Amino acid sequence: MPKIIVEIMPKQDLLDPQGKAVANSLHREGKKEITDVRIGKRIELHFDREITDQDLEMAKDQAANFLSNDVIEDVIAIIKED
Repeated sequence: MPKIIVEIMPKQDLLDPQGKAVANSLHREGKKEITDVRIGKRIELHFDREITDQDLEMAKDQAANFLSNDVIEDVIAIIKED
């Protein structure tokens, strides 16, 4: 099934409490070589047909205006997967 994958991450300058909690847990497990963890979102938009350039443009628009909060998040990637 064709899909468009939208990846969203917290802005680099903002605190990521989920990432911090995971990093602390990993350190307690002895994984001291892991210096930072950031947790984001992966959103999959599934289609019942071939994805067009217009669909990709729609996904970019939705990613910027609906799927993410541009105050605290960055859209990192929009990927078409067949």
